[in-house]
Amino acid sequence: MIQPVSPPRPADLLAWYDRHARRLPWRTPPAERRAGAKPDPYRVWLSEIMLQQTNVTTVKPYFEAFLARWPTVADLAAAPTEDVMKAWAGLGYYSRARNLKACADAVVREHGGRFPESAAGLRELPGIGAYTSAAIAAIAHDEPAAVVDGNVERVLSRVFAIETPLPAAKKEIGALQAQLTPEKRAGDYAQAMMDLGATLCTPKRPACSLCPWETGCVAHARGTEELYPRKAAKTDRPERAGAAFVAIRADGAILLRKRPERGLLGGMTEVPGSDWIQGSEGSRGPEAAPLVADWQRVAAPVIHVFTHFRLTLDIWHARLPDTHPAPDDAWWASAAELPHEALPSVMKKAIEAAAPGATRKRK
Repeated sequence: MIQPVSPPRPADLLAWYDRHARRLPWRTPPAERRAGAKPDPYRVWLSEIMLQQTNVTTVKPYFEAFLARWPTVADLAAAPTEDVMKAWAGLGYYSRARNLKACADAVVREHGGRFPESAAGLRELPGIGAYTSAAIAAIAHDEPAAVVDGNVERVLSRVFAIETPLPAAKKEIGALQAQLTPEKRAGDYAQAMMDLGATLCTPKRPACSLCPWETGCVAHARGTEELYPRKAAKTDRPERAGAAFVAIRADGAILLRKRPERGLLGGMTEVPGSDWIQGSEGSRGPEAAPLVADWQRVAAPVIHVFTHFRLTLDIWHARLPDTHPAPDDAWWASAAELPHEALPSVMKKAIEAAAPGATRKRK
């Protein structure tokens, strides 16, 4: 790490933020905050959980839909878990949805519907870790907590030319962010750093001439902005394989079942299938099907990339009469109901491979 000749000043960043802050549905604009407006901790928490490993563009419609349906944490706590999972479907990383519901329950049950104001108190809640607790405490309550997301890592890695690769550099970056975070306007500072990384200090072709910290950025002075942050060499994702069975009744209903509560995609809805086995071992043919039928294999398999592995699914489909019963652990979802089921992306792909258009919502 190299100390800049002109160290970054939080005041310069805040002045830039006052002029260029993004307008986001969960954000209280800086002018309103300075006039005394208080951010809603529920909106801040909901947005931060949704934004974990998901971009702003994707999150906006989900956030607005959740807020319209459950305007307070008490409303969310009172909602059936299955409804929350259905509303979350498509956002991915489904443990977040289960933790979201568990956290809402805990806030209502243990805190009278009010979120704790400190990062330490927030971290005691389900699904809230070091980053999220710091972000909520800073943004909602102006606690001078060091908030470090991917944008902050990129900005500070460049400003200080940090040679340690991520994720090993996280501790070093966190210490720098703690030093820079001001006692006053900590929430605006945290959001300013996020906006700087999202709009100017981007991964490729950063707009350095518009940056309020341009003169103090070591990487910019060297012309090496895009070399930071340094990253450890990637390892190849393991391969897994399995089969998915799309049973379609004559009336268009599709056979579904619920995945176990624990584990990958826990509590979500799926079409029946085989286990996902490492490599190419395991049963991927009709012998693993949930019921006896004339199973036909779809020509092209579905490929889906998870965080820690790459999955190849052979897709089989079969047509059945309207009167065919569902197995004990499954149900028939009608054509109208199917788009509203809690189907993760990989299951939507499997169904679409066998029945194009089936998962799309009707107008």
